[in-house]
Amino acid sequence: MRIGVTYDLRADYLALGYSEEETAEFDSPVTIEAICVALSALGHDPVRIGGVRALAERLVGGERWDAVFNFCEGLKGVSREAQAPALLEAYDIPYVFSDPLTLALSLDKAMAKRVVRDAGVPTADFAVIECLGDIAKVALPYPLFLKPVAEGSGKGVGRRSKVTGAAGLREVAAELLERFAQPVLAETFLSGREFTVGITGTGGEAKVLGVTEIVPKAGFVGDGYGLENKQDGWEERLDVVPAPPAEGKAAGKVALAAWRALRCRDGGRIDIRCDGDGRPHFIEVNPLAGLRPEHSDLCFIAKYAGLSYQDLIGRIMASFLKRHPELARRRAAA
Repeated sequence: MRIGVTYDLRADYLALGYSEEETAEFDSPVTIEAICVALSALGHDPVRIGGVRALAERLVGGERWDAVFNFCEGLKGVSREAQAPALLEAYDIPYVFSDPLTLALSLDKAMAKRVVRDAGVPTADFAVIECLGDIAKVALPYPLFLKPVAEGSGKGVGRRSKVTGAAGLREVAAELLERFAQPVLAETFLSGREFTVGITGTGGEAKVLGVTEIVPKAGFVGDGYGLENKQDGWEERLDVVPAPPAEGKAAGKVALAAWRALRCRDGGRIDIRCDGDGRPHFIEVNPLAGLRPEHSDLCFIAKYAGLSYQDLIGRIMASFLKRHPELARRRAAA
């Protein structure tokens, strides 16, 4: 099949003057090359498109593809991850990964937590601070953990995210409101271990690919898996290791329930953190999880599960093709 590949290259946005933090979610050429090589090895013909504006230009110009491997994060707005798939739906072009509703919902951490909580999935108690006046209304026990409500890659999570009193809450919340121009999520701090769960598949057929644990080292910054801890040189700050069987099973059960409640598709990651009694809680979902070889969490999970990079992309594509049997039949006939 001729498969378009949508993506945002970090270098392109840096060249336009955006900061390192603003572009933290975007991809490197290494990632896009790896995806395209894997798709080719699986018998497809990948066509590089780029971001949502490039996608729009090529669609208006009349170009079409059998399907699109949508890896486009978007730049502006709290529904930015939903822009490319919404455009593809308008042109009736099938695409890999989740739909606009799920991508918009999952990017807003508070809205996602409301949905999974309603589905009976454990998640920490929380409050949303939309303006300075909301800070005094937060009625949760300390310590609290603060982060922007709609950022990825650990943006806005750092050494000051955990606050232990009202003064810290006011100071950090005000700083985040100004810095990110979006609401702030305040959660009851979970003091236990942190896990990342890889999932492939859709709906009832979704399965846990594997579970890794984030183990802090001496150089770990703050009390969460934030941007500074994820940047180059992360090996000095943390280890990413296979989760012990019992803890991995418990984290996977919570993650899979959240994945299905949010209607995520094909493949991605869910972050889980335990409370002081070791009970796992949903933190957030990454339905467009990083796919940089030897760097991204989902790739580590696949490696520990004995899968090659091509195997991982193959499982994602198998889920997509199962959702689109007409494409699978066309491919089989070809």
